[in-house]
Amino acid sequence: MTILTTMAIRIIKEQELIIGPIAWDEAKKVQGMTVQYEKREVTLQQDEPGVVDRLVSQYERLFGRASREVCKEAVRDIISELPQDQLPTALR
Repeated sequence: MTILTTMAIRIIKEQELIIGPIAWDEAKKVQGMTVQYEKREVTLQQDEPGVVDRLVSQYERLFGRASREVCKEAVRDIISELPQDQLPTALR
């Protein structure tokens, strides 16, 4: 599992704590991401940083700026593991 996949899963699970299973439904709408709710797994296709950006944007579109901060907080401890050029813009 890549760091970006781990980030996506953490973001979804953190959003799930706030909005419930809707978090997984919203993640299913993100282009470039395959979601298996039953297994609590995701697969990111090409352009992983872009997919994570779209995931954060999906939550922000629905729930506002505060949801972006929730996403950042969910991955704060692993952000440093990625080179800056691979870090999704939404998490900077």
